[in-house]
This record gives sequence, C-alpha cells and structure tokens, in this order.
Amino acid sequence: MSASLTGKTVLVTGGARRVGAAISRRLHAAGANVVVHYRNAAQDAHALQQELNAVRAGSVVLVRADLLVQGALPQLVKDATDAYGRLDGLVNNASSFFATPIGSIDEKSWEDLIGTNLKAPLFLAQTAAGELRKTQGAIVNIIDIHAELPMKNHVVYSVAKGGLLALTRSLARELGPQVRVNGVSPGTILWPEDPAWQNDIERQRIVNQTLLKRTGDPGDIASAVEFLLCAPYVTGQVLAVDGGRSVAVG
Repeated sequence: MSASLTGKTVLVTGGARRVGAAISRRLHAAGANVVVHYRNAAQDAHALQQELNAVRAGSVVLVRADLLVQGALPQLVKDATDAYGRLDGLVNNASSFFATPIGSIDEKSWEDLIGTNLKAPLFLAQTAAGELRKTQGAIVNIIDIHAELPMKNHVVYSVAKGGLLALTRSLARELGPQVRVNGVSPGTILWPEDPAWQNDIERQRIVNQTLLKRTGDPGDIASAVEFLLCAPYVTGQVLAVDGGRSVAVG
C-alpha cells in the first residue's frame, strides 16, 4: 500500500455491526474519518461512534438510511460528504441474507436481496461518483464467494452477489481513471445469525472445504478493504478472502 487514509473520508454501509464494524474500526485506525451507515442497529452504531471518537474526537459520524428506498440514497451521500467536506471512499458492505429455495421465491424476497446487495451499491456508486472523482477516490464492494459458487437454497442471494461482482468490474471501466473500483469476496468469516446455521456438523463440513481448515476473522476482510482503498494501481479486481475454499470447491 502506497496511499494513506489519513485525513480521508470513507462511507461504510452497514458499518455498525459484524464485518461492517470491523471495517469501520480498521479504516479508523488507519487514519480515516469514517461515516458509519446503519438502518436498524442504532445501539451498535452509537456505541461504535463513542468508542472511536474517544480515540480521535469527531472522527466518526453516523448516518441512518434505508437502502431499499432509492430516494434516500442521494441524501445519504450528501450527508457523508458534508460531514468532513469530502468523500474519498465508499464501502458497499450492507447486505441482506436469507434462504430462497425454488418454489418459495416471492417478489418481496427478490426486492430485498437484490435491493441491498445489488441495486443500492449501483445507485450509491452512481450518486457518489462525482465526489469520488474530485478526490481520486475508490469503491470497495463486499461480494461473496457464492457469487461464483451458488449456495444451495439461496438462489436470489447468489444471483444478487453475482450481479455485484459484474457491477464491480463494470464500474471500474465506467469510472476510471479517476475512481478505482474493486471487490472483496469473503468465505466463511462469521456464521449467519439465523438459527438454521447453528448445526455444528454442518459448520465443520464447510470449514473442511477450506484449504486452511478454519474460519476467517472479520479483521481479514477489513484488512483487504484497507488494502484496496490504498492500492493506487489496482482496479476492477475481486479478492477472495476465503481460506482457499473457492479453490478447493471450484
């Protein structure tokens, strides 16, 4: 990494919990001012803001928005830019995740999964492009190895992440040379909170599919995001952070 995040502003969607919070902490530790987007996780968002502002006063602000409401996205980008007078990075991390087996797919599920995982990143990138061009900024999309290895019973989620992978490469062409666009595809990092994923045997089966025979850590994704935000000659790339699972299974 030859660039620095010191004094730069990065918007992280879904940045208050789980992997999003790890990304926010990592970018903050690297010197960035972080705009943490949240929808329902107000308690987590305020706790994170208090934690990080205690380290560096005024370095984290919160913005609340429902990414499924397209009309809210321009205001989200404006609030993020106004917070520190500039926007240098956008991390599209917010994501819905739930099963949609064939036979049970309805329009509501489609709109939710496609909306958070594909539609919102597209329209946020489009809205933020002008500000990011001014700063020679970067976008990092959090994809999923299941964009290329579809997950059983998760048809719409897999389709949405596949679209996000294609969007990442397409935006790199559209927004270059001023704005770089890359993606991170996590493997098994944190188990879903859905009770259906609490089966230890199934978890071990998935872990055994990795070459490293273990799960990853949210910090692994956060460090990859920092790298891509700071790598001035990297664009249009998708970095799998999955312990080698995509190689072993593919």
